[in-house]
Amino acid sequence: MKSKVLISLLIIMTGIALPVHTHSQVLIALLFGDKLNTPSLKFGLDGGINFSNVAGYKGSKLVNSFNLGLYFDIQLKKETGWYIHTGVLLKSPMGGDNLAPYLLNDPELDSAFTDGNVRRELRYINVPILIRYKFKPKIFIEAGPMIGVLVKATDVFYTTINEDEDLSYKNNIYKKCSLFDAGVMAGIGYQFMKGTGIALGARYYRGFISLPDAASYGTGTNQSIYAFISIPIGAGEKSKAKAEEKAEKKLEKQQQKEKQQQDKPQ
Repeated sequence: MKSKVLISLLIIMTGIALPVHTHSQVLIALLFGDKLNTPSLKFGLDGGINFSNVAGYKGSKLVNSFNLGLYFDIQLKKETGWYIHTGVLLKSPMGGDNLAPYLLNDPELDSAFTDGNVRRELRYINVPILIRYKFKPKIFIEAGPMIGVLVKATDVFYTTINEDEDLSYKNNIYKKCSLFDAGVMAGIGYQFMKGTGIALGARYYRGFISLPDAASYGTGTNQSIYAFISIPIGAGEKSKAKAEEKAEKKLEKQQQKEKQQQDKPQ
């Protein structure tokens, strides 16, 4: 069990160190998935769609995006419903849309986007650490902190000349933002089948770290609603149980055969 926990921690640290490339997630999952799933430790892919905006910013509207990462469900005590749900969301966009344009100190750009809007695009690597409780009817609830590392931050200015949003400009605001984001997350879900079955659910996240102001947006923090699906990777409990049962029966037959041979008169 210790070795499996060490592998889990290694994957989390590797995920934080790597750029945001989804193929690395799939590769890691294929390499370690069958080695990590046990009755007390579940491993797989966690992803879906999230609806984000910046709470506190005037006029901020939702931004829809996809998220993807790795998850670990660690049972705290055998034969109980208490788990720690953690992992790494390597692709985890946030931000807000429909913000008012601010001055870029360029007369041509300021003139071009006077009647336009700004979409704030923030890219994080997030690590949730949630305490989960599973009820017997397969429903679960969870809550806890989530910590994020900022990878990219861009304000996209856009306006319409001839076609919808046909003129745009990207302003890098990475150095103006905090490197870290932190907040609380809570969710509810339903697990299909037994053991390591697929789970569907929804989570809500509210950040505590203020985002940079511009054009009198006000004090803003990240918030996001996640509609997620968790897919286990590797051998599930059911297949492992069958394999163990088959191995036990094979061993019993072998032992019976050896005993019969020993009982034969010489």
